[in-house]
Amino acid sequence: MESNQTPKIVVIGSCGIDFSTYSPRLPVPGETLHGTKFVTGFGGKGANQCVAAAKLGGNTTMICRLGDDHWGKQYKDYFREIGVNVTYGTITQGVSTGIAQILVAESGENQIVFVAGANNHLSISDVHKAEDVIKNADIVIAQLETPFETSLEAFKIARGIRLFNAAPARKDISEILPYCTILCVNESEASLLVDFSVDTSNMVKALEALLATGCETVIITLGENGAAYISKNEKDPIHVLCDSVIPVDTTGAGDAFVGALATFLVTKRNFPLHQIVGAACDIATMSVTKEGTQTSYPSEHTAFNKVYKYVTLK
Repeated sequence: MESNQTPKIVVIGSCGIDFSTYSPRLPVPGETLHGTKFVTGFGGKGANQCVAAAKLGGNTTMICRLGDDHWGKQYKDYFREIGVNVTYGTITQGVSTGIAQILVAESGENQIVFVAGANNHLSISDVHKAEDVIKNADIVIAQLETPFETSLEAFKIARGIRLFNAAPARKDISEILPYCTILCVNESEASLLVDFSVDTSNMVKALEALLATGCETVIITLGENGAAYISKNEKDPIHVLCDSVIPVDTTGAGDAFVGALATFLVTKRNFPLHQIVGAACDIATMSVTKEGTQTSYPSEHTAFNKVYKYVTLK
């Protein structure tokens, strides 16, 4: 059974303009390569997650800061065009919109340099201006490309599901973890938080260590290997498998997962968690088969037409 209500998804986070260069491989330090293509697109982890959710039917609101350059105005117009509520998208005077310089190899691997710009100005006052929206949201999503204290304040206010994507990786986030309904990290981000290198051999140890920080559920995404999770409400940690594809561009795949996860947690709330996680993996997998970030996110899918394989971790 699905929810009859359109999910209210509030994203507090970053917006950026992606300047993406494609080349046969990634350069080594000091090397200049001839690229094959250059494209400009909309990005930023928070906006990526919001757009992924909106494309899947989520009733989305973006709380963000944009610069007073032409990119800021274009981003607000773009949000409106795809149905994202940008009432709380503030243009910040005298500051540039965030940008990301992205290098993509033919293998699908990427390197990214992010310059925060206006994202650094997203403040606790922005959260208070949107307090009613945050309180009434079915799910609130936050990441780490905007000030940490802003996300913390939003999670203290939120009454629904609080999904925290602790990316980019950093250690000093323990204060927010007890407020997290779900903590979502990849292997490198998990490794930084638990102080050891996380892989399949010690996945249970890593999941249990992160769960002990106070979160209700922990999900570690594993790229082409799916995702593993543990929950206070589940007896055993679970590894959800996903289909293997030949990647074209992996940029933003983690954000596709988070946006899909948020949407499915509300629209498919009566499904078991392994099925919801598997479907989110499916959306992320679809995204890596196309170039670009938000342009690669699907608006149509058959993710719930299949049953996802999973194994219990020991």
